[in-house]
Amino acid sequence: MKTRIAILFAVLSLATSALAETIPQPGDYYLISRDPDGKFLGSHKLFKERAAETHQLAYCSRRYFVRGNSIAWTQIEVERGNTVHVEFNFGRGWRPICANPERQVTLTDIGVKLSAREYLASLEEGEPPINRLAAIGAIFRAETTDKSDGSFHSH
Repeated sequence: MKTRIAILFAVLSLATSALAETIPQPGDYYLISRDPDGKFLGSHKLFKERAAETHQLAYCSRRYFVRGNSIAWTQIEVERGNTVHVEFNFGRGWRPICANPERQVTLTDIGVKLSAREYLASLEEGEPPINRLAAIGAIFRAETTDKSDGSFHSH
């Protein structure tokens, strides 16, 4: 039981730190999609340092590390009639610093010959990402008991 509690604590610690990394911080750069009225629709992070599955590319002469799914998402958002900008979090809001990122970086820049929709669909066909809550639940479901009578609730 102590082992399971330690595992649970470790998983929750990782989940908490992973969640903290996804919260925009002052100084972060994002691709941000807005509708024609300027309402926020969605975003993808641009990295200042190499991260998993990123490619070094430039928007408005500034270098970032970008994931392929972010490039595809940008193209699809523009096809839908939304506006995408590179925006900077200056601590009290967002400042657009680069317009038309979809014209500056495309999937062909990272060697992908598929359309944006085909590329995203190909990513979905791969192994699904691990759901942390499902992993935590699996730890507790793995515990089996050899009670022949079962519990009161199983009758």
